[in-house]
Amino acid sequence: MNYVNKLLKALKYNTNLNIDKWTLNNQVVSDMKKWVANIVPADLLERTVKDAVNSLMTLNQDGNFYKTFPDKVLTPDYGDNWGVTSNYIEINNRAIAEMSGNLCRNGLISTIKLLPAIPPSAKSWSNCIILSQIFPNIYGDGYNKPAEEENSIYGIKLNSGYSQNIINYEIKETITPNEQFTAFNNLAHFHGLKTGFRTVISADQIKIGLKDGSDITFDWTNNEHFELFIKAHIELINTGFEAIFIDSAKHIGGYDMQNYTGVGALPSYEQMQYIIHEIRSKSGNTHLSFVGEKSTGDFARYEKLGLSTGTGFIEPNDFHTVRDESIEYKYSKNYSPGIEVSNDNDEGGRSYEERLRRINNSIFAYEYPSDKLASFMQMEDLFPLRYDTNTHQLMMSNPSYSIDGTPFSHWKNLFTTDDGREYNKKVAELFSHSLNL
Repeated sequence: MNYVNKLLKALKYNTNLNIDKWTLNNQVVSDMKKWVANIVPADLLERTVKDAVNSLMTLNQDGNFYKTFPDKVLTPDYGDNWGVTSNYIEINNRAIAEMSGNLCRNGLISTIKLLPAIPPSAKSWSNCIILSQIFPNIYGDGYNKPAEEENSIYGIKLNSGYSQNIINYEIKETITPNEQFTAFNNLAHFHGLKTGFRTVISADQIKIGLKDGSDITFDWTNNEHFELFIKAHIELINTGFEAIFIDSAKHIGGYDMQNYTGVGALPSYEQMQYIIHEIRSKSGNTHLSFVGEKSTGDFARYEKLGLSTGTGFIEPNDFHTVRDESIEYKYSKNYSPGIEVSNDNDEGGRSYEERLRRINNSIFAYEYPSDKLASFMQMEDLFPLRYDTNTHQLMMSNPSYSIDGTPFSHWKNLFTTDDGREYNKKVAELFSHSLNL
């Protein structure tokens, strides 16, 4: 089944593709690698899904232009341990959703529109998009709220489908939510990207939706809840996702709990080992990457847990520090620490120059390209946010910045304008030098 074509038909578009002139006028070309840059997100988000598919086809790395989207699309192949060296770029798909009045919807479609502006993977390592939201958030899912009102992505509901913020439920009878995820993953893979999603494991941040409409709090000692967690994640992996970013992973099994900021019990070490094993085994995917938040210190502990990499405390501002760490872990091909350009707790205030320096060190600080450490970036590291918000605020709340109640006004005002465009151009220059290493 061609799920990209199915999505286009569900949205009342035909499936015939055409060269996109806007893309040609804005593309960056690095050998066979192509993407659009010198942009602000509104440039892409105001376009249609059909425009996005035309754009991705126009950027096709193999030089061929297919009149319709291919029936079979393979993920970029970097072997089973690709996660050890990948650049993970988290996209807050809720923040770029369509804000119409007080409604929030179609975040996945917005992410599809943004795909042409994400640099594709390099010769020696992958770029992997991590989606911030998949499951419904506990309070206010499907609605935006003022910035001062909490509407956290870190509180999720299982056994209740997927978020109203993310999935287009108006077309669910024509293309199911799972098929919409598959279409997204096929488009991302076609553009040369890996994909993944964020999940939470703190029990009091998870609710189980019941058939009678009530919710109960998740319990790691309840076997039904435990198996439901595994099943929900396997179902998503089966749509084409290849990575799972695990919030609070450092503290699994009660490790370093004096610094734990989540709410509720965590799975035991053995439970998490079993979860990771079962997701790999039952999905049939040996190449999955499991990324642990702040999984630093006892690296052997995380490798035995089944993680591929984790956000670390390596100082990313210093080129030589990053390079020395990459040399130290050059033979660690099952697990190695990663470096952070920024993380989901970023409260802003970092200058463009510092962000660019951290990106530079993330993709160039090594002796050989095969030694590269994994890195972690946020949407803001590619597309700067407006000055009165930040990554963490948009994880904790879901404001609309629309002046007139329309989606385009929100997209235009969520990000910086002229300086953001210039910054995006400089990010592209860095990636363009790295993609053929």
